[in-house]
This record gives sequence, structure tokens and C-alpha cells, in this order.
Amino acid sequence: MALRLKTACALLLLGVVAMRAGPAPAQEADEAYSATVKVDATADSAAAARETARIDGQRRALAAVIERLSGASEPAKPPKLDDKAITDMVASFEVANEHMSAVRYVADFTFHFRPSKVRRLVRVVETPPAENGSKSPPEKSPGDKSPADIGGKSPAEGASKPTVESGNRPVVILPVYRDGSNVVLWDDPNAWRMAWSQRPAGSAPGRLVLPLGDAGDLAAIDAEKAGSGRPEALSAIAQRNSASDAVVALATARRQDNKLAGLDVTVKRYRSGHLVDTQASSFEANPAESEADLMKRAAESTAAEIESGAKRNAGARSDQPASLAVTVPITSLGEWVQVRDRLGSVGAIRKIDLLSLSRQEARIEVKYVGSQDQLKSSLAEVNLDLGGGDPVWRIQSAGAASAR
Repeated sequence: MALRLKTACALLLLGVVAMRAGPAPAQEADEAYSATVKVDATADSAAAARETARIDGQRRALAAVIERLSGASEPAKPPKLDDKAITDMVASFEVANEHMSAVRYVADFTFHFRPSKVRRLVRVVETPPAENGSKSPPEKSPGDKSPADIGGKSPAEGASKPTVESGNRPVVILPVYRDGSNVVLWDDPNAWRMAWSQRPAGSAPGRLVLPLGDAGDLAAIDAEKAGSGRPEALSAIAQRNSASDAVVALATARRQDNKLAGLDVTVKRYRSGHLVDTQASSFEANPAESEADLMKRAAESTAAEIESGAKRNAGARSDQPASLAVTVPITSLGEWVQVRDRLGSVGAIRKIDLLSLSRQEARIEVKYVGSQDQLKSSLAEVNLDLGGGDPVWRIQSAGAASAR
């Protein structure tokens, strides 16, 4: 018995030594040459998604290490390297918080890079070729706005920073299925969610991402909260999936003689928990079409409509200036100051001109870039609603707008 135990221990020790035999093991790597990044990738299979995530993760981790080592006031710009070159720089990596579905992979990757190779790379970054012997300071973009443009507030007085554009982040999709009195999101069976999970993975900015449905997702939102548009739940699920928006796709089954005759689909898009867009469509079952095929067809069509809308919005984002004369209903000067500060935090707004001010309202001219729909979406992010129309547009708090 003792001999067997000693033999087992020896084999275990041999296994540990074998695992540590690779160059630059993780525990011996200098922390300065290591970085942890969160990865989230989709592909045709879980294995392909994991590989895509690893490649993207190691590139972002290397950029983080270079920036840390460079110590520059501005983010360092490493030379362009192909994926193989970066892989050769990786000594080892670790994976934590790993979750996957049939087409999606989410995890935290910690990459440990070879110090000698990174040091050579950092020297290249720190000594770029001189251009004409000097370096000019960056020019200010014509679209940049100064604190005076949005109400005369200096940074020292607490002027809000512009919000970060959300066009490059994915959109989380929540397929809620109603069949009679049964309403489900995470619970099985949910044929509507299954149809979404079988869609080909996207990679473009604004792509639709289906949550994994793990314990964290279940804690963040359920079918009832999604269907009723609970702001805190929608914000939580979007944040968990690093998404800009949350889209609730509610499919209601229409049955005839206990057979699925069609689907009525309502799509509601939320940003920062606030409703910014609503669409509705209906799908009739074709003769001899199975319920699963109807679900897939409806999911594909709905996704295409959502994505085409996102592309139209992205195409409308430009530096082309626009302006809008707006009335802001108020009850006090303090309320106007609050609204003005929120307007100043909207990245699309370049300038606000106060035309007149009374105890009941402020009349302003808003100068912005993009389309009116995008201005409306940007305002919704700071809990403001753009309503009315030519010739009288109105901006007010979202709560006040819904109470009218």
C-alpha cells in the first residue's frame, strides 16, 4: 500500500514537472509582461469561437503590456504584427470564467509574454522614425466642442464629459417567447431562443449577441423584466455582455387547431435601459413548414431588420453638421440647469445656443452631427426625450415625457 502511494506521488510529481517544463512558465513570468483581458467571440462552432477569442485577446493583451511599459501619456501604437508573430511572443496563457454555447465563447484570458521579445518591441515603439525632425501637436478636430460651447462650464466646475460612442459594441438580443399564458426567456423549451442560437455568428460592429444564459444572466433579467422593459435589468444584461444596446424580441405564437399558424414579433431596442426604437412584424406559417423552420425564418428576418437598421444608423453618423430649434419645458431655473448639463454630456451635440428663457420654458438651438434619430437615441442615453416635430420640437426628461 505504501509502495503504491509513493509510486502515485512520484507520478504526480513527474506530471507537475512536465507541465512546468515549457519556457517562461506563468508563475515565473514578470507581471509587467502579463495582462488579463475579457474575450467574447462568436463563430460557426465553439472551438472556432475560442480560437478567434484567443487571437483577439492576445493582440489586445500585448497592446496593454506595451502601453504599460512605454509609460507614455498617450496610448502606444505598436508596429503591425501578424497573428503568428504575436503567438510566438506568448510564453503561456491562463483561462478563467470560461463559458460557451454552440457558437459563442466568453472567458478571461491572462497572457504572459516573453520579456526579451516585448522589450525589443517596446524599443521600436519608443523610438519611431522622425518625420522632418519634429513632431507637431495633434490638431483639434472641427467637431470638437469647448466647455463654453455648451453653457460656459469649465472642467474645474465639473462639466460633464461627452459619452463614448456605442457603435462599435455588440447588441445583446433577448428572445422572449409567449405561447398562450406561458412566457419564457431562459427556461426550456424556448423554440424562439433556440432559433436565434442557430443563426450564423456575426463579427461586424453592432452584431447581435445571444447571452449564454448562465447564472449571471438569469440573475440579471428574466422574461417578465424583459417583456416589461425594466431599465435596471436591461442595463445589467447589456453590461454583462459588453453591449451598447439590449433588444427584446418578443414572439407571440398564433395557433389554429393546436398548430402554430404564425408568429407576431415585436422588437424593442433599449439603450441605457431606455426605449429608443420599436418595430413589429408578423410571419405566417407556410404549408408543410415545421414549427422549427418557421421560427428560424422569423429569427433570420428579424435579425436582418435589426442589423439593417443599425447599418442605416451607422451610415448616418457623419461630420455633417445639423441644427434643431427646440423648446425645453421647465418649472424652475434649477431644472433648466440640470437639462443643460445633460445636453452637454451628449457626444453628438456640438453647441447649444440659448435663444430665450422664461419660468415655463427655455428656447434653444441645438447644433449636432448625425441624424435626428441618432440625436434622439443619444438623448435617451442621458434620460432625455426628443419629441414633437416641425416646427415645434421639444426636449424634456423621459419621465416627464411619458407622463404627458
